[in-house]
Amino acid sequence: MIYIVVDLEATCWEDRSKSPNEIIEIGAVMVNEYKEQISEFDTFVKPIIHTQLSDFCTQLTSITQTLVDSAPLFPQAIACFQNWITSHSDEYVLCSWGFYDKKQFENDCLLHNLPADWIKAHWSIKHQYSKIKNMKPMGMEQALAKELLTLEGTHHRGIDDAKNIAKIFIKYFDHWGIK
Repeated sequence: MIYIVVDLEATCWEDRSKSPNEIIEIGAVMVNEYKEQISEFDTFVKPIIHTQLSDFCTQLTSITQTLVDSAPLFPQAIACFQNWITSHSDEYVLCSWGFYDKKQFENDCLLHNLPADWIKAHWSIKHQYSKIKNMKPMGMEQALAKELLTLEGTHHRGIDDAKNIAKIFIKYFDHWGIK
């Protein structure tokens, strides 16, 4: 069994009036049953509906128009992601900070008429962490601070957030109960 700690970035607007959001970055860290990070995955994704990133989105994520313009479309990006996962194991659980990432994967699969059954093995670290700590769910940045862990990289960049989430995942690995 492997654990895929994933974080997505998607198109966004300050006023949240446009929809749908589309994935523009898939960042992931692979953790094995020995609590070791064994691989990383990161790709940008070119959106097809709202092809121009908003200034808000670029400021929030640091992802530029040039990066998404030269990126693969979702079908190619997700195929690479799935191949990366299955090149290590057919048994995996997707783990993310909350349920947003699972829902966004499902939405993008629907948008591109792709199967989404590969997403069903998903687990919310955010909600399990709140149960372990017996407190309300909180943001990743707040949880890192609570654990005295340093937020490294750029917050709201998929790969950096995945690495930071993986720190919490590994710290509490024996408490999750998903083995």
